[in-house]
Amino acid sequence: MTKILPILLAGSALAFTACGKNTSETSEVAKTDTTKAPVETKAPNTNYKPAFAGQTRIGGVKSRTAYEGKVLTSELKNPWGITSLPDGRFIITEKSGSMRIATTAGALSAPIAGIPKVNSDGQGGLLGIRLDPAFEQNRMVYWVFSESLPEGNLTAVAKGKLAADEKKIEGATVIYRATPAYKGTLHYGGRIVFDKDGNLIISTGERSDKVTRPQAQALNSSLGKVIRITKDGKPVAGNPFQGQANAKPELYSYGHRNVQGLAFHPVTGDLWEVEFGPRGGDELNRIQPGKNYGWPTITYGIEYSGEKIGAPIQQKEGMEQPVYYWDPVVSPSGMTFYNSDRIPEWKNNLFIGGLSSMHIVRLVIENNKVVGEERLLEDEGQRFRDVTQGKDGALYAVTDQGRLYRIDKK
Repeated sequence: MTKILPILLAGSALAFTACGKNTSETSEVAKTDTTKAPVETKAPNTNYKPAFAGQTRIGGVKSRTAYEGKVLTSELKNPWGITSLPDGRFIITEKSGSMRIATTAGALSAPIAGIPKVNSDGQGGLLGIRLDPAFEQNRMVYWVFSESLPEGNLTAVAKGKLAADEKKIEGATVIYRATPAYKGTLHYGGRIVFDKDGNLIISTGERSDKVTRPQAQALNSSLGKVIRITKDGKPVAGNPFQGQANAKPELYSYGHRNVQGLAFHPVTGDLWEVEFGPRGGDELNRIQPGKNYGWPTITYGIEYSGEKIGAPIQQKEGMEQPVYYWDPVVSPSGMTFYNSDRIPEWKNNLFIGGLSSMHIVRLVIENNKVVGEERLLEDEGQRFRDVTQGKDGALYAVTDQGRLYRIDKK
């Protein structure tokens, strides 16, 4: 299950192997080589021109350090979010509504009781998860889920206390609901992170359908937004739209399609996100408070049918350009910046789970620009749903097919 397979076999059908690695046996760390051809070789869906050089299809890079991806377990059920416990174990959400604890050896707990019911239809379910920064004192857990109400479904945020025996969540309470509700089952967003001040950053989707899309541009709607709230679910003082008429005070940025990745840069402290485009136009953005990220007015993608979206235009004054975009899509989900010394050449690189692309994206970022891209574990045949850095400094990833990977130097 855990033997290492050389990447020299790329192109072979290795979808069911347990692990993959690169071919280099040297641990020498050299300056990033960005002269290689882009990793994407398929034709784009559009002939849209990027706004600046390097906004898409940047030169490829190759890790010089030998690494391996080791399967710790294949027994998860549609895992969606993963985060570390203080002792190095993980708490993992499963789409159907369960939380499980996993050891670094891959042993899984029974499902944790006390979780409010989720609507797991479509893209809904039990989604992103984080621990309170003071978890060792208060044992509080925060998570995002899709909730059914009489008027429709919505993205909700809840909190509760992990019992001392780790068998249940005590006092689970919904602290925030992204309104309006809608009778659809797509584009809930669902990631959650804590900022340096102990506030929650939450992502939502615009619920996909053409009738709801315009709400991504509406400041009186929580759909298609990045949201900043306190641990009690209240708007954070100083949010960019606080006090503005007809605007929700919890909004932090807007004009998003379906944000499933959030992470803070370990050096600059900047908030970064990835979001799904339609057919083409997946985006990586550096989030600044109060900014408009354009959807659905501007986009580098088209409808799944092949029709154009809107005008169509890719640039407009007052709307932010993505730092990077993909066409064809990678279907980006959970992500993390690497802040470990275990593989020095990966330091401060961004790692993103790819769903339809079935690999982990490694992006080298310098001065807020992407300068290199690599694909990891692309021979595994897995839909990578979330990626996190463990307490031991290794990367850990969960896949829709139920696997938990440890990714580290060989």
